[in-house]
Amino acid sequence: MNKGLYIILAILIVVLIFLNSERFSFFNKEPQISSRDQTVNTMDLKSQDCSIKIEEMTVRGSSLDPLIKPEQTIKALFGYYNCHEIERGDVVLFDYAGNKNSIIKIVKGISGDKFELRETEGGWNIIVNNKYVKNFEGKPYLISGNRYKMLALYERDYKGMIPENAYLLLSNQISGSVDSTRFGLVDKSGIIAKVEI
Repeated sequence: MNKGLYIILAILIVVLIFLNSERFSFFNKEPQISSRDQTVNTMDLKSQDCSIKIEEMTVRGSSLDPLIKPEQTIKALFGYYNCHEIERGDVVLFDYAGNKNSIIKIVKGISGDKFELRETEGGWNIIVNNKYVKNFEGKPYLISGNRYKMLALYERDYKGMIPENAYLLLSNQISGSVDSTRFGLVDKSGIIAKVEI
């Protein structure tokens, strides 16, 4: 082959690498997932940023034990909720102002859910859509004292409905922990990643 053909082939290869560099980063240590590779139902989201950054993290604490144990490695999908709805049952990272690190919780109530506290012996149960909210062992949450007061304010102010872009995040501890029993319903903006176990 002649020298001119080699030059043209080399230029084509460089152009192809440049065009694909937005989807595949050869120098980035963190894997990137394009929404086109991940899911097909994001086409109607009106050109939102659907890039997802996956980061492996080690869990500190035991609030979700036995689902997630202390020192267990999880994958956090940052940017996932730019393209997907938060769903009941999702395990998420929440950027809580009272902690230097993000906290990991499970979504027990989503926007539009009916929400109430029902008094029982020893405290109050959390009811979502007329069902007792239960932890991983099937035990209903039973909160008291200030934890009851915090959620009771939300129940009163929002007339028993979880408002738009608000979520009920709980741990596995039926009496509550650093979760919605302490800080109330949370805004979507504070939920920074979906967790894969």
